[in-house]
Amino acid sequence: MKIKLISPKMSLRPMDSEYKRRMSPSLSLATLASLIGAEHAVYIEDENVQNLNFNDGPDLVGITVNVDTSRRAYEIASVYRQKGIKVILGGIHVSANPNEALEYADSVCVGEAERLMQTIINDAQKGELKNIYYNPDPTDPQDIPLPDWSLVNRSKYLYTNIICSSRGCPFKCEFCYNSSEYVHHRYRNRPITNVMNEIKRMGTRQVMFIDDNFIGDPRNAIKLIHELKKQNIVWHAAVSTNIVHMPELMDLMTDGGCKSLFIGFESINRESIKNSNKLQNNIDLYEKLIADLHCRNIMVNASLVFGFDTDTFEIFKTTLDWLVKNKVETMTAHILTPYPGTALYKNLLNKGRIIDYNTNNYNTANVVFRPENMSAEELKKGYLWIYDQFYSFKNILKRLPDNKKQRIPFLLFNFGYRKFGKLTSLLGKLGFMSFIGTLGRKLSYNIE
Repeated sequence: MKIKLISPKMSLRPMDSEYKRRMSPSLSLATLASLIGAEHAVYIEDENVQNLNFNDGPDLVGITVNVDTSRRAYEIASVYRQKGIKVILGGIHVSANPNEALEYADSVCVGEAERLMQTIINDAQKGELKNIYYNPDPTDPQDIPLPDWSLVNRSKYLYTNIICSSRGCPFKCEFCYNSSEYVHHRYRNRPITNVMNEIKRMGTRQVMFIDDNFIGDPRNAIKLIHELKKQNIVWHAAVSTNIVHMPELMDLMTDGGCKSLFIGFESINRESIKNSNKLQNNIDLYEKLIADLHCRNIMVNASLVFGFDTDTFEIFKTTLDWLVKNKVETMTAHILTPYPGTALYKNLLNKGRIIDYNTNNYNTANVVFRPENMSAEELKKGYLWIYDQFYSFKNILKRLPDNKKQRIPFLLFNFGYRKFGKLTSLLGKLGFMSFIGTLGRKLSYNIE
């Protein structure tokens, strides 16, 4: 069979540039492609970096779907189905909303697909594709294969050095997909040997862990960091705020090559944290956590959400002052977005507070529900304002790291990615995206 795997084009937020689309390829598609036997021809097309070829003739099309790419995914599926080509949809949005997705496809895959892939292919080959394939159990981390990067044109992306060392998250915040019914909540670590083999195959000394939570199992994280240190790997990851209680782990991170951490602070409003079931977050220790990481030469990317029921318009000014005061290096802000299938969505839907059902707008940059303590217009205005102010020349200079070794990566991100991202991303369109990533690593960490 000829099998085509597709990533639909994602929507861009007002502060985003083409950098966002060209940041990295789909790890999930490269991973699933490696499970397809040599007797089949498989290829990947990513609409974020190239136009889709609708004149081809695959026997089976698989499309990975996020909430804000769902409408485009359904359009792509319709094109192929009109030609009589079978289409299967998967991904996090499909898993949370399988009945919706099935209206636009011949089949849907619910949950993690590794155990289902061979069955799906066999059924498609026999012309017996089922409507729904469901994996009731989380994939054994030992069975997660290494991705097949030979199917990806790396030159089109800023980074292809992305990797997951784990699956799942130990927490269940109401606005996260982990609150959906389908999600396998159990946190699982991949064998460290497998992770290190994957890094070795990348041929780089810098990697970006895209786990939901790198420290979901602190004991395993310690073992992995020891191995990263042996190979002199520079790395970045996402962690939960409870790392503040793990000073020995933070010490090891510094010694073991960690350069930055993405952290879900979510809000500095105490009631907002409480109401979102973010039990692992202790606002009283936020500033201590930032200081502890800064003194260990680790930069902080603060993830923040605005629009909780206890937020008023003043939250934007208060948060900006807090970020600048603590010299937080980078910020990723979001408007609270009730992803369909999550506990938050069900709650707001039952209360009649959903005001926008166009999933293209569910990219955390639009107000799709009725806020409680400010208008939808105020929420959108404040969201755009804090981005503009945080990445202003004045506040970039105020947040300049005290550690001189952090200043180059800090300035590259703040100016090259955020402040002038739309300008520098034009180079990516001309085929220089991979070169920009290589140059950034060289300037920041003196590595290729």
